[in-house]
Amino acid sequence: MVQKLRLGVIGAGLKAAEYAASWARMPEIEFVALADTIPASRQRLIDVCTAAGAPAPEAFEDYREMLATRRDALDIIYISTPHAFHGEQAVAVAEAGLDLFLEKPMVTTVAEAERLIAAQKKSGVTIVTAFQGGLSPLVLDTRKRAVAGDFGDLIAISGMIWESWASNYSGHWKQQPKISGGGFMFDTGAHMMNTVCLLANSDFESVSAYMHNHGRKVDIATAVSARLKNGALATLTAAGEGPPGCASYITFFYSKAIVRIDAWGGWREISFPAAPPTSPSSIPRRSFASTPGAAGAKSASAAPAKPAKRPKSSAIP
Repeated sequence: MVQKLRLGVIGAGLKAAEYAASWARMPEIEFVALADTIPASRQRLIDVCTAAGAPAPEAFEDYREMLATRRDALDIIYISTPHAFHGEQAVAVAEAGLDLFLEKPMVTTVAEAERLIAAQKKSGVTIVTAFQGGLSPLVLDTRKRAVAGDFGDLIAISGMIWESWASNYSGHWKQQPKISGGGFMFDTGAHMMNTVCLLANSDFESVSAYMHNHGRKVDIATAVSARLKNGALATLTAAGEGPPGCASYITFFYSKAIVRIDAWGGWREISFPAAPPTSPSSIPRRSFASTPGAAGAKSASAAPAKPAKRPKSSAIP
């Protein structure tokens, strides 16, 4: 018999409803309860669950009441609320002793991050922030090889991410700074920053940035310059307006190799220097992987991968 993971949800918006459509069909997940301040959102998530053949979860207007009354019936909480509420809600979940799957960005201030880290250390619960890159086999393999010294010393990082975000989210709460905490770099750009931090394997020593709101209340374009404690330099660019779509390219320049990857770990290319030339036609050797299953594939003349569409999570990690 499958042991069910008993799930509670805080924030029954469109993202939660999208994920619930698949989670409710998984035999190892049991929707126990949900909390949202908007009645229509609560009902929508209930309808998604029942349409998938799952029992209707118990609904609460206040997440604190849900944690207080249903604590012993829950194993994990998924938080999908506007960014400014993440800190308070995530700390409450950790203090309740429940594991947490938290939408990105984790929190909006340093103080909130410190409180959440302290709550996690005290309770010992597992907290996973919803960054696909951190769970990508390609990102994890790249980090392992970088730490092992396969690529040599990290010299510099150049990253970019773009999306038609300004028009996609026009009028959305993501463009209301009081509850979003920031604009494009803080939202979609967080994927790039998370993957860069994972693969750089070093704290940042200094950071400076320019931002342009392009007539909106939050940043649409951002250019970051930074120095890492390991001596590497980094430049990160986020463009939140452009043609329809979303893509990312991050290049890590090492002393022995060049690694290119996207923010979500959907593709990767590794270029090594050429062996001593034996003929005029000698070309650089490359190791190329466009899917997690092809992480070890090699091609002497592999072309850069076509940018992958941003993947969607379909299950709780």
